[in-house]
Parts: sequence; C-alpha cells; structure tokens
Amino acid sequence: MKLVEKAIAQFSPHWAFSRARFRNALAAYEGAKPGRFRKDRPDNSSGDAVVGRGGAALRGYARNLEQNYDVAQRILDVMVQKIVGPEGISVEPLIRNTDGKLHKDFIRELLLIWTEWKLHPEVTGELNYGAMQRLSCRTWLRDGEMLAQQLMGKVPGLQHGTIVPFSLELIEADLLPFDYDDEAKRITQGIERNAWGRRVAFHIYKNHPGDATYQLNLKTKRVSADRMLHLKNVKRIRQARGVSVLASIIRRIEDLKDYEESERISARVDAALTAYIKKGLPESYVAPEDGDKTNRNFGMQPGMVFDGLQEGEEVGTIQSNRPSTLLAPFHQFMLRMASVSAGATYSSVSGDYNGSYSAQRQELVEGYGGYSVLTADFVNQFSLPNWKSFIDMAILSGRLNVPGDVDMRTLYMAGFFGPSMPWIDPVKEANGYKIMERTGYKSAQEIIRKLGGNPQDTMDQIKDWRDAADANDLVFDSDAKYDKVPTLAIPGNAELEKETDTETETD
Repeated sequence: MKLVEKAIAQFSPHWAFSRARFRNALAAYEGAKPGRFRKDRPDNSSGDAVVGRGGAALRGYARNLEQNYDVAQRILDVMVQKIVGPEGISVEPLIRNTDGKLHKDFIRELLLIWTEWKLHPEVTGELNYGAMQRLSCRTWLRDGEMLAQQLMGKVPGLQHGTIVPFSLELIEADLLPFDYDDEAKRITQGIERNAWGRRVAFHIYKNHPGDATYQLNLKTKRVSADRMLHLKNVKRIRQARGVSVLASIIRRIEDLKDYEESERISARVDAALTAYIKKGLPESYVAPEDGDKTNRNFGMQPGMVFDGLQEGEEVGTIQSNRPSTLLAPFHQFMLRMASVSAGATYSSVSGDYNGSYSAQRQELVEGYGGYSVLTADFVNQFSLPNWKSFIDMAILSGRLNVPGDVDMRTLYMAGFFGPSMPWIDPVKEANGYKIMERTGYKSAQEIIRKLGGNPQDTMDQIKDWRDAADANDLVFDSDAKYDKVPTLAIPGNAELEKETDTETETD
C-alpha cells in the first residue's frame, strides 16, 4: 500500500483498500489499462442491455447492406447454401421396434406423408419446404433472429395446405418489440419468462410496425411459448434477443463499399479527362487584349492530327493513376476478413479459387466445421421442434397409425443432415471413402449420409437397378460380382487380359 493509500486509510479504510485492489488489478492486466490509443470503452452491461441499445439498428444496417451491396448479399447467399442447402435439412427417421431394429414399414409410411407436407408447410402456401427453410435461415443470419408460430388443428380462417393439419407462420423479428418491458410480469424485450428464465410467452405485434398504415395501431397479442419457435443468434448467457452475424463486420463492409465507390468514381473522372494546353514559361505569357475572350476549344477524335497550337505551347494530359494498384490486395484482405468473421469461406464468397489442392481442401474442411455448427443450431431451434409437432399432429389427425411393436421411446428419433461437403478432387475423395469403408473406419451408411443421401433409399435403388440389369442380361462394372468373369475382358486392356489369362491357366 502506497503512502497516499495509507493516508486515506486513516479515515476511510474501505476506500484505501478498493483503491489498492483496483490499482493492482490494472497493473496485472495491461489490457485493462486505459490509454489514449484505446477508442472503445469496456462494457459490462448484461446481454439484454447491450442488444436492447443497438439490436434494432444493427438489424436495419444489415438489411441495408444486403439490399445495396453485393458482398453482403453474397456472404448471406453462401452461408444459406452451406447451412440448409437447396432442399432444406433432410430428415432420416430412426424409429425402432421393440426388438431394437429399424421399423422400416412405419418409417416408410411416415416419410410418405412427410413428403406430402413438405409441398406446402407454411400458411401462405407460397413456399415449399426448401424455400421456407432457406428464407428462415437467411432471416436468422441477417436479422439475428426470426420467429415461427406452429398452427395445429382447426384454426379460424386458416386452410392447411396438406393432409396433416399443421402449418407454420413465419414472423420477422420486427413484430417482437424491443421496447416492451414489464418487470412485474417478467417481460423483457417482448419475451415473458418464469423465475428460472424459461420462456413462457411472446408478446407479438398484430401488424408489422414498418407498415405505414399500421403505425398508429400497434397492438400486441400474447402467444404461448409452446407454440412459438424463436431462432436467435446469441453470444451471451440468457440473452433474450439475437444479433445479426454481420454485426461485427458492418464497419468493415461499409469501408470496403466506400473505398470501391471512391476508386470507381476516380476511374470515371480519369476516363473523362482529355487534355490541357501548356503555354510555356511565365515570362513568355502575353495577356489578351481588352475584349478578347476567345475560348479555344479543340475537338478530339481517335487518330487526329493536332495542329492548332501557338508558339511556345504544348499539349499535356492529366494522369490520375486510378484505379490504384493497391485496390486488388486491399479488397482481397478486407473481403477475406469479412467472410471469415461472418462464418463463410473466403473462396466461396469471392469466387477466387487460386491455390493448391491441399489449401483448398483445408479451407473447405475448416469452413464446413463452422457451417456444421450453424446447421446444428438451426436444426435444434427449428427443424427438430417442427419434426416432433408434425408427428404429433399426424397421429392425432389419424393420418398416421402407430403399430403396437413400435418402441415409443424412439418415436421422435431421427437424423438431420445439412448439405454435404463438396468434392474438390472426386477421384481422391472417392478413394478415401473407399479405403475408410474397407478398413472399417466408416460404414457405408455413414458415407452415404455424409454425401447427402438416404442409405435405405440408396440400397433400394441399387437393388432395383441390378435386378433390372440381370433381367435384361446387362452387366456393369459397378457390380463387383462380375469382376472375375473372364468374358468381361476388354480387348486392348492389357492388365485385364493378363488377369483373365492367369485365371484361365490356373483353372
């Protein structure tokens, strides 16, 4: 304790102790020391307080960038493509019978009505399953959150688009007010919770606050939490509302946009410049006579001969040297950092695929690690709850009968699969999977799922195809049982002919 602190301790020990404690803490962590080069200030507010101050503004900035800048739009396009894909998250039921085996007949019946529901899963009837999930995922990433109300059974004024009376109403985050707080009812930013923080209900505007005709009539309705899905991107424990994935890179994207615009304008100005007339040394200048204000203009055209100069004059041109030679590397660096920070792969966003196979493969593997995390979040918050509700309504409506030998503990069990990682070199990738299957490191089913297929469907298709081939006396190289038949020797294939001759001599 320093002398000043000892003096303070004489009349305020608590003050002296606090001063010494904080001084020691600042001395231990240089990152906590204030300085003139640190622009930002520490913020120890709660997650709700931080989001409440800037959540709506961040959402608006992210939407504006998507609307007016192709880079932001491309980042979102790539992430949606890699997280849910063109057809949406695929579902493979894993329901078992009491013997522990997959109940194939029940699964087949369930998938039939699931496929029919996917044609019109939401209330407007405009979106199929894939389009609904892509739009939901895009809204979730860009706005930081989105909601979906599950409508089951008979609902006044609603006609379900499928045989199973279950539909989704997609809701933008704007309809969940940031400024609706009621401490007595435990309502924070429009979300009502119990004492443990579990969501009880959502207080939703009946009309979109962005519609001018409804701004004077903004009333809310209370929707029970068991009927509402809330996809949100959170970074803090117990954070009520989500934040856009573009939040931390909005400044970087805006700087990149402004720099590109400046270079583009400079290039246009440079292209519009023609020439000027240099009149020689200052002492040779002769002022025009009074009243002589002749403006000398010379028409410019390709290949012209310029012969209108006076004594001592010469033609000069203005060089702006734009666009700058630093534009490409600067743009590449900024775009790379923006892509990685948002969670997208740089090559996919930029279309720049220069690099070795190893480098491309490494980027793809690491990138899909991040995409898989986001896919898992999307599945847990959106796909899985919808799957459970769909099965419930299919059973309650009588469209799906559960056999007595179904293990009810596995009724909701299913595998959810996002887009598979694409191949860079098909031969290398296929050989790798082949080796892993033969050595027992991966099963054929796991490989098929990883490639985005359904193992049972694949097996059925292969069997049907090979049965049809056998019935028509057709032989294909893909059928391994014909590999050692001598009649398959192809003329001109020295290896195959040698192998066939050896087998014939051995016989």
